Amino acid sequence: MALEVHLLACLLGVGSWVAINGVWVELPLIVPDVPEGWHLPSYFTVLIQFANLGPFLVMLMHQFQPGRLNETAVIYTIVSIGVLSCLLLAFFWRETTIVGGAPHSTALLVLIFFLSIVDCTSSVTFLPFMMQLKAHYLTTYFIGEGLSGLIPGFVALAQGVGVVHCINGSLPHTLVLDTNITKSFHMQAVYQPARFPVKVFFLFLTGMMIVCLTAFVLLNHLPSAQRERDKMRVQPGIQKELSKRKTAEKKPMISDQEQMQSSFGTGTFSWSQVIYIFLLLAWANALTNGVLPAVQSYSCLPYGNSAYHLSVTLAALANPLACLITMILPNRSLMTLGILTTAGTGIGSYIMTMAVLSPCPLLLHTHIGIILIKEW
Repeated sequence: MALEVHLLACLLGVGSWVAINGVWVELPLIVPDVPEGWHLPSYFTVLIQFANLGPFLVMLMHQFQPGRLNETAVIYTIVSIGVLSCLLLAFFWRETTIVGGAPHSTALLVLIFFLSIVDCTSSVTFLPFMMQLKAHYLTTYFIGEGLSGLIPGFVALAQGVGVVHCINGSLPHTLVLDTNITKSFHMQAVYQPARFPVKVFFLFLTGMMIVCLTAFVLLNHLPSAQRERDKMRVQPGIQKELSKRKTAEKKPMISDQEQMQSSFGTGTFSWSQVIYIFLLLAWANALTNGVLPAVQSYSCLPYGNSAYHLSVTLAALANPLACLITMILPNRSLMTLGILTTAGTGIGSYIMTMAVLSPCPLLLHTHIGIILIKEW
């Protein structure tokens, strides 16, 4: 195994979702300066779902024009769009226009939509490219994909995202109670200035996308990367011929129990098992990529800005940790998948309940409440 190829595969994975993940962790600094306020996460979620148009078009090309789509050219295109979008965000994220009689962050939302297309399409273009390399590089790619949330999370922590203090602010009127004149007070949130502005953070994301583009160029042209290509995958004719030979051979007789055990080991499943797996996958993605991010500001913010930001960062840490665990302890058990999905559904239900009860959720102003919302 070539160490530099592992590094490049990891950097390519980092670039797959680093832009959108970076925008999520930067929200506490973006929100005070945009007219959408804390409704912005809901806007982002809708835009990201619409951006699935990119993978859908790639699927249609594979279905109706097989062999016509040059995935290398597509990757060059989308990563270049990602670089340009991040660069424009650094200078125009505050720009607003009047839409429907109200100001909206048009530039921010449009550029986020383009970044969403880039990241969503990377899921269906980067993987086929990585499949050209030997199998062990795919795990490295997934670790990098997990780091795409962790790295901007750590940068945001160093930036001081979401540091806020509450002070008493007197209202311009007084309350008269039993002939006593009492001034009324309310709490005002005062956001502390970050160590460096949002513009610098977006320039950092631009640099990460440039690193991703450079890694892809080197994976295509570096001699060591060329030597690590899986010849059986890049030469489909050889693979097809071997498949014919295997089917021509007589299969040995095995018992039903051995056949069931071998099906989990080889990754071949019955149609009912495939449907079960895809239903679990669809449900898990709906929770983690759609529902929960949209309500995260409502479920976490009542516990404080630190709880909100740490929950985003810890969620980014979970992905590479999960990849590392599956690399060390691979498990294809469908029962394990079901148990994990059930546990995740329970945790997601708790988070949704806290969002519904916002701004006064359970265990407010308690350490256990903050710990639960951060860890889950």
